Formats: sequence, structure tokens, C-alpha cells
Amino acid sequence: MSLFDGRHALITGGGTGIGAAIAEALGSSGVRLSIAGRRRAQLEATAARVPGTCVIEADVTRETDCTAMIEAAHAAHGPLDVVIANAGAAESGPVGRIELDHWQRMLDVNLTGAFLTVRAALPDLMRSTSSDDGRRIVFVSSTAGLKGYPYVAAYCAAKHGVVGLARAMAVELARTGVTVNAVCPGFTETPLLDASIANIVAKSGRSAEDARATLTAGNPQGRFVKPEEVAASVLWLCSRASASVTGQAISISGGEV
Repeated sequence: MSLFDGRHALITGGGTGIGAAIAEALGSSGVRLSIAGRRRAQLEATAARVPGTCVIEADVTRETDCTAMIEAAHAAHGPLDVVIANAGAAESGPVGRIELDHWQRMLDVNLTGAFLTVRAALPDLMRSTSSDDGRRIVFVSSTAGLKGYPYVAAYCAAKHGVVGLARAMAVELARTGVTVNAVCPGFTETPLLDASIANIVAKSGRSAEDARATLTAGNPQGRFVKPEEVAASVLWLCSRASASVTGQAISISGGEV
């Protein structure tokens, strides 16, 4: 049997990009999956590639949605063993022109949404005190949670908050057997990156190729990260082999951080 057989994982933002890649990696390893997000069609497209996946429509910025999300996951596959808080969004603008609603949106989806997700799942994750049954929390942060970037101050603040939340929870839960870590990808080939490039093109008049080259230059390997590379790191963090790893913010960025 796989080390993952019989375990149940919830992935927020599981319809596209990194979330979808994580779903496929965990699903192919024998994990029972529940994936959540706001766009059902994208979730169902991912579920079609991972038979047996439970699809849940939910907005992680809403406390009631997060409670209902856990209940729906229970109904499908029973208590949760793994929670991947991946849902996120990015908006840009000079810090002096950031309006309060922009600031609040970035905090709501990237930080508060991650908190509400894991808080709702904690009763499941803390149902045992064993350190050998593979209960895991993984936050998908960003290199923006480890360093600053221009024009994304609100996003950076939120992602730094995610790393802080992971570190605090790791200490608090250390004796429960639950490990808590964050993965921090650099620029990754996802729809979120495509949107960022389109925004650069629209605001600067530069070509998409030029915008991509500028972003790629920040990675010492001279390329974008692949979603499957992030998923592989998450897969390891969810394995029993990582039982002594907690409170870490792991940079997946080709050496940028």
C-alpha cells in the first residue's frame, strides 16, 4: 500500500494552476480528494482527471463557506487528514495608489482565507495525538512571502502573513502530531502568471515576450517554475517521511530566495 492510501486531503483553489497540480499528485498517490474553489467548471475539469474527487464550491473569504466546505468534504470522504490552503489572488499597483478595497481583497483571499480554511479543519486534524498518522497542513505562500517586490505591496504583506501563520501554528501544534509548513514558489507557469503578464502589457505597452523575459530574469535558473515542481514538494511534505519537518517556508524558486 502507498503511504497515502486512505488519507483524505482538502485542496482550496484546486481547479487550476498549482492547486490542480497538487490534486493530481496527491490523487495519483492514493489520497482521497476534496477540492474547493469558486469556479465549478474548473474544479470539475480537475476532478475529471482524478476519479473520485469531491468538488465543492466555496469562497474561502467567507467563514460560513469554510464551515460548509468541511462539512461537504466529510460527507464525501470522512474526516480530513491533510489540508492544502492554496486559494489566492494577486493584484498590482504603486503602494501610494493602493486603495483600501484593493488592500482588503488581498488580505481577505490570501491570508484570512487561509486562516479560515485551516481553522475550520482543525477539529479533524487534531482528533489524534499520534505523530505517525500523517496529518498535515500546507500553506501555498510565495516568494512574495519571503522578500519584497515592487507594485504588489498588499500581496506581499498578505503572503508574509501566511508564512507567519504557518510558523506560529507549527509551534502551537507541534505536540499534536500535525505538521504545518509553507511552500513559497517563485513565478510559476499558471493562469495567475498569465494575468500578471497581461497586466504588465496593458499598463506598460511592452510586449508579452518582453514582460515574460523580465520576470524570468529574476530566477537564477532563467526559467519559470512548473506547477508540477511545487506539487512534488507538497507531496513530500504530506508524506510520513517529512514527519519531523514543521514550521518551514520552503522556497521553490530556482535560487531566487
